Amino acid sequence: MLRTATDWLGVHREQVNALNVYPVPDGDTGTNMHLTMQSVRRELDTCDTGEMRAVARAISYGALLGARGNSGVILSQLLRGFADSVRDLPAIDVPGLKRALLAARQAGYKAVMKPVEGTILTVARGIAEGAQTGSTVQEVLENAVARGQDFLLQTQDMLPALKQAGVVDSGGQGFLYVVRGMLAGLLGEALPPAPEIAGNAQESFEAEEYGYCTEFLMDEARLPIEDIRELVTPFGDSLLVVGAEGYVKGHIHTDRPDELLATVGRHGRMLRTKVEDMTEQHTEILAGSGSAAQAEGERPRSGLVAVASGDGIIKQFRALGARIVSGGQTSNPSVQDILDAVNSVSAETVIVLPNNKNVLMAADKAAELLGGRAVVVSTRTLGQGLGAALSFNADADAQELAGYMQESAGRVTTFEITRASRNTVHTTPDGRELDIHEGDVIGLKDDELVHAGGTPEAAVQALVRAQAADAEVVTVFRSVNTPAERLEELAQALEAEFPLLDIQTYAGGPELYDYLVTVE
Repeated sequence: MLRTATDWLGVHREQVNALNVYPVPDGDTGTNMHLTMQSVRRELDTCDTGEMRAVARAISYGALLGARGNSGVILSQLLRGFADSVRDLPAIDVPGLKRALLAARQAGYKAVMKPVEGTILTVARGIAEGAQTGSTVQEVLENAVARGQDFLLQTQDMLPALKQAGVVDSGGQGFLYVVRGMLAGLLGEALPPAPEIAGNAQESFEAEEYGYCTEFLMDEARLPIEDIRELVTPFGDSLLVVGAEGYVKGHIHTDRPDELLATVGRHGRMLRTKVEDMTEQHTEILAGSGSAAQAEGERPRSGLVAVASGDGIIKQFRALGARIVSGGQTSNPSVQDILDAVNSVSAETVIVLPNNKNVLMAADKAAELLGGRAVVVSTRTLGQGLGAALSFNADADAQELAGYMQESAGRVTTFEITRASRNTVHTTPDGRELDIHEGDVIGLKDDELVHAGGTPEAAVQALVRAQAADAEVVTVFRSVNTPAERLEELAQALEAEFPLLDIQTYAGGPELYDYLVTVE
């Protein structure tokens, strides 16, 4: 029945994705719930299906390990409640099925700190209520599905987001398909054709900032689940911290995913982590490209940790697979900060990018304390770090990868445009003397002071001009203190002067600099 339920949900996966607008319109509920069910099926395929305790463990363990997203984690708890209820039965009869669906509802509500009606929980409640009538297993499931459908239709009026989009709750629809699939498995029904998708409900919402969907799976936890839940509560919302079979699974929507994972990582052994940019997922849906989540694979051979600051630069590193340690010039992270970040990554070996000469020593010390689990690539600037990260491959051996990444870092020149903090006279590496006054615009090339005076934009143009003969791509990040219009004007000037160069611009550079520029 559960194998058929997995396939039944799979047929309807994209339909469920298209309904997904709550709590965030990121269009992945169907995918996440299907991945959770696939994990259950994998465990069932390898267990003794003639022994109820083995089946119950496979359901509970598989659901927790495969749970993804808000609805996937709640689904795992519904399944855990069901499994715990039948664990000691010789077989599932009518009274046992009725109790199991009630237990599923109770486990689902208990898992959520602040249960919200109009969600998968509401449908689980309807299914449990409907299941209390019927004299055969078939009748119990038929009544459960019918009552669940009634409750599902009510969800549209329970949450403003659902009412705005004119849809029912996606998680509730997904769980109803699971129970309907169980009934189909009982009756031996063939799978239906996939339904036509008329459109995505996410299109009813304008683009805005949604934060990061952050998940972790760990074992060897040194704190009770309740304490871990309390620890992560201040980081965001849509919080779920649950456990089964000795594992702890966490899910939260937060703007500080790296700090959260580092905090949790101090209290157990991290097996898997996931950070997804929900803003980017929603934007992709609005652009028509979709954003289906990918299945979790085996533990990666290599992980990546980068020291960085500036929202735009941090986003670039995250897109390349890095866990972030906040810091950089004037705000150097400690050895413990780097240790926490490495321990929050589930990979066998972790590559660390210090991205600042003042962070190199702390990174080396952290690697020493980790006894070979971390490898430092000696990047001295953010530009070198981005260059190195472009060569990162989670499937490659970290020791070999570190060499390639060091080479990639060496092919990037970094310019930093900032302001002088005092009066001084400085001699550049090529022998020029710069008379600098406090507040003057200054330009650094790979940490060497090479320019003074003029406007920040003129400084960028001068530094790029000196490097243009060896350049192909110029990327300019502006800080929050630099108006967007000035970056646009600078980009137009660079494109006009250097038509053969690929000029890329981003917001979100470090606040210390007017501009941070990388030249490859």
